[in-house]
Amino acid sequence: MWGIVPAAGIGSRIQPLACSKELLPIGSVDEGGVLRPRAVSEYLVDRLVLGGATKIAFVISTAKADMVEYYGAGSETTPVAYVVQPEPHGLCDALFRALPLVRDEEHVLVGLPDTIWFPDGALAELGEEDLSFLCFPVDRPELFDAVDADAAENVLEVQVKDVRARTHWIWGAFKVKGNVLRQLHSLWVERSQSDAYLGTLVNAWLARGGRARARKVGRSYVDVGTIDGYREAVKATGTTSGVARVANGRRAAGATTPRTGS
Repeated sequence: MWGIVPAAGIGSRIQPLACSKELLPIGSVDEGGVLRPRAVSEYLVDRLVLGGATKIAFVISTAKADMVEYYGAGSETTPVAYVVQPEPHGLCDALFRALPLVRDEEHVLVGLPDTIWFPDGALAELGEEDLSFLCFPVDRPELFDAVDADAAENVLEVQVKDVRARTHWIWGAFKVKGNVLRQLHSLWVERSQSDAYLGTLVNAWLARGGRARARKVGRSYVDVGTIDGYREAVKATGTTSGVARVANGRRAAGATTPRTGS
């Protein structure tokens, strides 16, 4: 199963940076008994692997060579591929760049690389539905995509950055079947590729009879794409260290903090 990581954004909320925002160091990782700085995106990659992903596809811009240098070809158990998004035209465009890799009958996992959330094994709670969202409670849902669902976990609407959001549960990652991803792409093209946010596209898909599930099994969620979020993430991860699963590039192997890129 593919784990897709949209990582082509410029990170305007936290600039200037000397590296891609996905490589900001937070916490540490144990690599053969040696501790090295842990890139924020490694938290997501680890969670995708725990959720069942056996291969990772990063969607990057042409300016993010440091991502390739950091992750390299991945590991023996979890290979890494790269897909280029030429211009930062939103999450939908980034996601569909990876569509040629995906078979209709298989599911894919998708998450955001500048976030850290718990529990780390929560993606395993997502079932085999056409589309299922992993949801987390937050204090300010108007800053995210809130997922309004009924008592049976059926998604009624995704409220995109809505100050009148009816729920404090937001999606932080999702699992989608390949043929449904193609349906969403076709609908996106039909809508003149006007959906920068996934939520508006999903709402249009739901209106045509699609069904999605909201799994409210997340405990905490931090957006690391702002200075305040970065500070919160440092506190959330504390002094604990993880185990390297995928990062296998020269910077990761050399236990150095990324210093180049955009």
